[in-house]
Amino acid sequence: MTVIDFHTHTFPDKIARKAIASLSGKSHSKPFTDGTVKGLKASMQRSGIDRSVILPVATSPDQVEKINTSAALLNQKHKGTLFSLGCIHPDYEKVEQEMVRIKELGLRGIKIHPVYQNTDLDDPRFLRIFRQAKKLDLVVVTHTGLDIGYPGQVKCSPQMARHVVEKVGIFRFVLAHMGGWRNWNIVPEILAGTGVYLDTAFSTGEIVPLNDGYWNEEQLPMMGEEEMMNLIRIFGSDHILFGTDSPWSSQSESLHFIQDLPLTKVEKEQILCQNARKLLQLEE
Repeated sequence: MTVIDFHTHTFPDKIARKAIASLSGKSHSKPFTDGTVKGLKASMQRSGIDRSVILPVATSPDQVEKINTSAALLNQKHKGTLFSLGCIHPDYEKVEQEMVRIKELGLRGIKIHPVYQNTDLDDPRFLRIFRQAKKLDLVVVTHTGLDIGYPGQVKCSPQMARHVVEKVGIFRFVLAHMGGWRNWNIVPEILAGTGVYLDTAFSTGEIVPLNDGYWNEEQLPMMGEEEMMNLIRIFGSDHILFGTDSPWSSQSESLHFIQDLPLTKVEKEQILCQNARKLLQLEE
């Protein structure tokens, strides 16, 4: 069975070490790769993952065009193994034009991160982006729920995601971390029936902490089998995407979690491959 990891991150080689150290320090958790493309591909080979989707984030407007150009070049260089989406920033001025360019570059969609971009998910600046994505039939992937590195900040709650759908309508909208990291108890009530997709990234197993005493044992577990199966049944296996959030989760352990769930072969194929392939219109 082909396996596509829908949610991964890499950084340019020259900044990877610094970026990983910074993010690891903020989250008080250990990475599983060095954050480079080479590190991701080595992890994929060890884990039995055939293709990874890379989700870049622009933390300032002036990064947008450079990241999108680099993403297109990466897709050409690693065709069939890696596939990067594009990015946009809510304060970027030429949203419509750049999203047309994203479409022309073949990037198929964008990643946003309301916490890193200091903007609420249902802010008018994001709604403008979502409406353009809907017009162009582009996928939008957003971080949803709390953020491990920014405790107390609520900028992309399940309620905000619902507001987006109510205002924009149904579009190719993927809510990372099963609809809301550590908001999982309210995800079914708030988001069922909205037509959104959920990815499994950084939602299963346990946080792997740094040895700095920040986390206690009770805080480490994330979703177990019962909770995951409940969300899959509510949203449907055709709206769930396998993702890991590499380098922040083990690709191997994340994959084994999904493979061990009491799902049919067809359901596992949907989650591990077919949904991503269909959503992003990836070639066989």
